[in-house]
Amino acid sequence: MDRQQMLEALNAVRAGTLSPEDALSRLNRAPYEDLGFARIDHHRALRNGTGEVIYGAGKTADQIAAILERMIAAGGENILVTRLDAEKAEAVGRRAPLYYDAVSRVGVANRRERPLVGKVVVASGGTSDLAVCEEAALTAETLGSRVVRLYDVGVAGLHRLLARMDELETARCVVAVAGMEGALASVIGGLVRCPVVAVPTSVGYGANFGGVSALLSMLNSCASGVSVVNIDNGFGAGYLANRINQMEGIQP
Repeated sequence: MDRQQMLEALNAVRAGTLSPEDALSRLNRAPYEDLGFARIDHHRALRNGTGEVIYGAGKTADQIAAILERMIAAGGENILVTRLDAEKAEAVGRRAPLYYDAVSRVGVANRRERPLVGKVVVASGGTSDLAVCEEAALTAETLGSRVVRLYDVGVAGLHRLLARMDELETARCVVAVAGMEGALASVIGGLVRCPVVAVPTSVGYGANFGGVSALLSMLNSCASGVSVVNIDNGFGAGYLANRINQMEGIQP
């Protein structure tokens, strides 16, 4: 139950079309629903402004579908399912309405069009970072942010990034995704006045250490205003960028 649904229930009680007992029953069911293998947090949208997100890795298709069925029955829309492989997506889609993006391995259940606001730029060091970029971009878009994609603009050809300064200068938040040495986040951090969310990726040769070298570079950035999420965590970056983008008072 989100804020709008709760407000509708309270207004229905005031109008006399819903009894206080029925309203109380809805509220009692709202905090969470115990499925045995999962406890669905139906109140998360009310507390945080965004509903619960399902992490698909490690869950069976049946478990994911069962969770989605209950979330949709409770009024859930645009429900994100991350790290969802194609085989599970096909099985889940037979039980719940599911949009699936194979590049990012992100599914969106009970997808509904919504107005997109503000501007988040997702920039990548290289094409090999595409899966993480799209996880960030699709997350932010699903949550309501307008996203501009600037891919393959890494420091090996800095002119490619500088040619799109118009997009960077008007962003409310930039997600900088890079593997190798992870320098892209520092470069962007020195060019823009909005917050930068840096995402180290596991892309790189042996001394990249599965993304650790990029992570350490980003953590040690000399550019101010750069924050760092975990290795390959496009979802976390997209979620944070959306929150920054939709904060009141932030101007590009």
